[in-house]
Amino acid sequence: MGHTEFLTYQKFNDKNLAEDLTSVLAKEGIEFVFEDDTPHFDVSFANNETDKTYLVKLKSIDFKRVDDILTKLSTSQIIDADPDHYLFGFSNEELKELLLKSDEWSKYDFLLAQKILKDRGQTIDDSNLALLKNQRIEELAKPEKSQRLSIMAGYVFAFFGGLIGIFIGGHLYSHKKTLPNGERVYSYSDQDRKQGKIIFSISVISAIIWTIYRLANT
Repeated sequence: MGHTEFLTYQKFNDKNLAEDLTSVLAKEGIEFVFEDDTPHFDVSFANNETDKTYLVKLKSIDFKRVDDILTKLSTSQIIDADPDHYLFGFSNEELKELLLKSDEWSKYDFLLAQKILKDRGQTIDDSNLALLKNQRIEELAKPEKSQRLSIMAGYVFAFFGGLIGIFIGGHLYSHKKTLPNGERVYSYSDQDRKQGKIIFSISVISAIIWTIYRLANT
């Protein structure tokens, strides 16, 4: 049996939203992969919950089927949308930002935001949505801001034991993020990745030296 690759269908920062989608997929009998794409090692040491990333992956042949299922399901639901739903309290700009970041929201919220904007006289068509999608991908593809503090910490750990420096350097050099279209790109700039590679190399050498030193003194 040939291997079928699962590709990212949607990315969430909210685990509950991701699980809402997987429950629909399970009910429809559609194979999926749920993946926590949050970095296992936080080079900023901030442990920020807003940086959590959850991926729902599908076989490419199921993308359109799932789109149709979610669109049909959500379209019928928004007809009777609760007037107290939080999206009705969003400004036009906030709703447009939701459309821009549709990869972080449910299909229901995405369609309801469009309906609210249209009811308010805002023009939202397929060309607008395609433009927003391309704009979002371009924005997400940009490298993360400079990891100066993490690089400094990496060098310190590299010279004093090496183990944590290996994690920091390896993460800076090799970590990738997944874009809404399924493409994976390096998370950090070329300059930061170069520093990560140096930190990794120094850390490995340092770890070897410290190991030999400890063995020689036991």
